[in-house]
Amino acid sequence: MGNVVANMSMSLDGYVAGPNDEVDHVFAWYGAGPVEVETENPDITVNISEESAEVFRPGTVSALICGRRLFELTNAWGGRHPMGAHVFVVTHSVPDGWPREDAPFTFVTDGVESAVRQAKELAGDGDVAIATPTITQQCLELGLIDVIAIDLVPVVLGEGIALFAGLNKIPVELDTPSVVEAKGVTHLRYQVRH
Repeated sequence: MGNVVANMSMSLDGYVAGPNDEVDHVFAWYGAGPVEVETENPDITVNISEESAEVFRPGTVSALICGRRLFELTNAWGGRHPMGAHVFVVTHSVPDGWPREDAPFTFVTDGVESAVRQAKELAGDGDVAIATPTITQQCLELGLIDVIAIDLVPVVLGEGIALFAGLNKIPVELDTPSVVEAKGVTHLRYQVRH
């Protein structure tokens, strides 16, 4: 069985986006290097450092869980997530025009635990990524996350959407991280202690 991994790019002061959902600063590392990496979405290519290319490998995540808000902000990534993962969208209602036979999306209307269970079943031995702060927080409180992977960007935003704000079940204890230093980002990977 693979890991459930909460993975986000984050500012030094803990924000994954600015107050109006701006991600330019926290995603700047995706354009900071000479290595061109094609993603599983033919419309999205990134140019990252050699060190980041060792960490960012499209096709290595089997399933991804996000919320309806991210699904809409990204316009469903044009119908295919850049990592090539099957996407489970946690929502209260399925959006008009979805699901689509040509797009690997499943809409989960019965909660985060159901989304994690379904994603793990589909992923088998592959990893499941969680890509939103709210779902990350819910999964941490339910003990469903195995790994926290932070792409720490050298910027202080001062305000915005915080990754860990509002956690009720604290502290969350983590093991010593693996660290990969790269141009414009430090990749940190922590095992969550259960």
